[in-house]
Amino acid sequence: MYHKRGLWAIKAKNGGAFPSHFKKAVEEPKSSPAAEKPAMFYPADDVKKPLANKRKPKPAKLRLRNFCIFRFRGKRVVFLKQLTSGLLLVTGPFKVNGVPLRRVNQSYVVATSTKIDISGVIHEKFDDKYFAKQVEKKKKKGEGEFFEAEKEMKNVLPQDKKDDQKAVDAQLVKAIESVPDLKSYLGARFSLKSGNKPHELVF
Repeated sequence: MYHKRGLWAIKAKNGGAFPSHFKKAVEEPKSSPAAEKPAMFYPADDVKKPLANKRKPKPAKLRLRNFCIFRFRGKRVVFLKQLTSGLLLVTGPFKVNGVPLRRVNQSYVVATSTKIDISGVIHEKFDDKYFAKQVEKKKKKGEGEFFEAEKEMKNVLPQDKKDDQKAVDAQLVKAIESVPDLKSYLGARFSLKSGNKPHELVF
């Protein structure tokens, strides 16, 4: 086989030795031990990553009305102004139907054609920061203090916000009482009866 394959000729051609075909070793980049360690957990399903939202939010176009119907509770409320976030500042008033000063998304209200003069109502101080929740640091409590804390009332409204509600109510009630039957209109709930077609109603 040595003579059949012609190995003697290859050996003689290369000075009595077989040629070597060793590849040059390529230096691999050094990696940290943490990167070399394989993952111990693989999710059963593909984890979907949320796409980056590059759109800048724009406040919704305002439908100019004074009165609107709050669809979630069926209450009629007074629209005061639109905030910078696009939410609407509305109130019952609280003295009339129990709806306090609050922010509402425009998609949850139905605009009506009823109007009153709210030029005398002071609402410049109410903005998105006014309704922001104050985050307090929670301290670790023992077992006895934990059950005592449950008995205390939660989410107590500060006194300054109560005074602001009373001030706005006083100004609105004067304007509402000047229009006949408007106070009872605000106090009544909005509801649809059988046979009423919402798309044919005029608010």
